[in-house]
Amino acid sequence: MIAGGIRSFGLSVAGNAVQVWMTSAACLELSGSSLSLDMKGTLLTMRRQDLLIAMLVVTIWGANFTVIRLGLEGVPPMLLASLRYLLAAFPAVFFIRRPAVSLRYWLPYGLFVGVGQFGCLFYAMHIGMPAGIASVVLQAQAFFTLMFAAALLAETVSARQLAGLGLAAAGLFLVGGLSGAASLIKPIALLLTITAAAFWGLSNIVVRKANACAVSRGEKLDILSLVVWSALVPPIPLFVLSLCIDSPAVVVTALVNLSTISLFSIAYLAFGATIFGYGAWSYLLSRYPANRVAPLSLLVPVAGLVTARLVLDERLTAVQWGGCLLVVAGLLLATLRIPARALGDRRS
Repeated sequence: MIAGGIRSFGLSVAGNAVQVWMTSAACLELSGSSLSLDMKGTLLTMRRQDLLIAMLVVTIWGANFTVIRLGLEGVPPMLLASLRYLLAAFPAVFFIRRPAVSLRYWLPYGLFVGVGQFGCLFYAMHIGMPAGIASVVLQAQAFFTLMFAAALLAETVSARQLAGLGLAAAGLFLVGGLSGAASLIKPIALLLTITAAAFWGLSNIVVRKANACAVSRGEKLDILSLVVWSALVPPIPLFVLSLCIDSPAVVVTALVNLSTISLFSIAYLAFGATIFGYGAWSYLLSRYPANRVAPLSLLVPVAGLVTARLVLDERLTAVQWGGCLLVVAGLLLATLRIPARALGDRRS
């Protein structure tokens, strides 16, 4: 999930989610305007143990949306996000060194991802955005990254990328039920999810610049350290937002009456999706080229849809399924290319 004009990937991690592989690959310089899709090469060159780790991370990030939905049953959205980041930061900051960039990078990163992206996403799901569809709509971050890179970094946008953007926009139109043929999703919930994707896109630009800063000093940007230390930023702003939106009485009641499901959700989001997810993904990227690891993250929305169907019994209409396919197709068209070697193999 990355804009084609960007040479180094910005952020992911579903949740952290689904923040998927963009952040994890942010510190890698890739040649060309898009990521090569070589899934066959990925499967053949990865050790079985590492492939299992990759699939586990993809599943955890995809299920992240369903876990968010479960957590929202007993905890207000901003409070849930605040607790998630608080637990992701502590005690990890005592064991993981600070990222090789200054506060000017990981502070806005923490605000864009924690407060902007997940604040909007959690609230959207709180007011009715289905978990499975949210996992697909959030992938619009790739197109926001494309547009922000063009506007802020003067990178070019190709006709193929514009075509992919058009396909994805049509898919979002169908997913949201705006055509009148699908079960209606609240427009504000859809808008907030798209806004979350926009904040994710902004965070990708921050990661790009942070990586450039680290490289200029002869250092490497450790994405796990960036994620952990930036987790110090969102808890207080999110907690204040919760006090304003939900009232102090509601916040206190929720904290005093945390259920087992709520505690599980907070722990899953902090330790599973964030610490383990980004740690394992960084490990994979240290062992394999990004074009071997990154394509697997395209399975995150698939895992999101399947998990929501199995756990929450979420059912999409045929039109919404079509919309999801259009979003993914647009993403593939805009951000991935099939290597010439693969094309030659097919011709022979």
